[in-house]
Amino acid sequence: MYTDRTPEFEVIHAGNAQSREEVVRFLARNGLGIDDDIEQFIVARYQRNLVACTGIAGNTLKCIAVDPAWRGTSLSLTLIHEAELQAAQNGEHQLFLFTCPDNVKSFRGCGFYPLVTVENRASLMENTPVGIHRYCSQLRRLHFMPGKNIGAIVMNANPFTLGHQYLIEHAASRCDALHVFVVQEDVSAFSFKERFTMVRDGSRHLPNVTVHPGSAYIISRGTFPGYFLKDKQVIDKTYAAIDLLLFRNYIAPALNINHRFVGTEPFCPLTAEYNRAMHRWLEEETSAAACISVHEIARRTDGNNVPVSASAVRRLLKENNIAAASRMVPATTRAFLNNGSLHQPCLSEPLTAAV
Repeated sequence: MYTDRTPEFEVIHAGNAQSREEVVRFLARNGLGIDDDIEQFIVARYQRNLVACTGIAGNTLKCIAVDPAWRGTSLSLTLIHEAELQAAQNGEHQLFLFTCPDNVKSFRGCGFYPLVTVENRASLMENTPVGIHRYCSQLRRLHFMPGKNIGAIVMNANPFTLGHQYLIEHAASRCDALHVFVVQEDVSAFSFKERFTMVRDGSRHLPNVTVHPGSAYIISRGTFPGYFLKDKQVIDKTYAAIDLLLFRNYIAPALNINHRFVGTEPFCPLTAEYNRAMHRWLEEETSAAACISVHEIARRTDGNNVPVSASAVRRLLKENNIAAASRMVPATTRAFLNNGSLHQPCLSEPLTAAV
């Protein structure tokens, strides 16, 4: 064990192929993979050998590994501190990390606090003990609405279609108040600002609907880490569990939400699996938080009895068939289609998109 020397720290940009490959090999030796969305690595070297690293992806620390010979020293604490300093330079002060439950105690010592743990698979931690409580207090203070039946929808709306509007209208008709959360991460074909505006404008006619930016506590499938969960099926199930438990344990109680609405999923197996997970984690699993009733609503169909979907709209836009795409969206969305807002680099839709 090295206790008498101090390693040197270095920032490596993910675009540096040679250095990235060195990090990949180091992670592999420590039984870890690598996530594609990492922008920077903070690495520690001792006598030019890489002995520790962590990745930074927006507001999330990932791919954290320390050489076995250095475990039990203060290196982990210093590594996380260096990563927090770099993230702050990037403008990110509220940080999250996902880790194995066995590592929670170690990261507590680095100033991170657990939010949700899923069985023996993964824990989500945050670098403040009050962050989510502050967020929930703000939700309650600014957006609390009285009533017996309070509903919620989480959607990506990429873009906002007649199907999304139908789901909101249906849910609003069954609730005293309805909260609609728009996934905030910009990992979609349309930017968050565009998607939020589409949802807000497309539901203005419903007086009992409030549209919220999703916040960092509603996790996009596109940013969920898989570096320590090797099996893709396990990654998807763990993602769904963490996302849903955050909602059930924190967000729903803040607003007295007791119903959650989602569209049926005839096309995407991943989203269909997420819908099934909603029943498990919101209705069936034992929790200190109250159960939330899950309602799967049959999707609106077009003139040919085909369910309306955002993916179909994106496909038509990619084919430059604006007229056909426009028939699947409300008038409030058409302006975005006509403006050519589609961002070509990312045409996938995060799993949290309900419809």
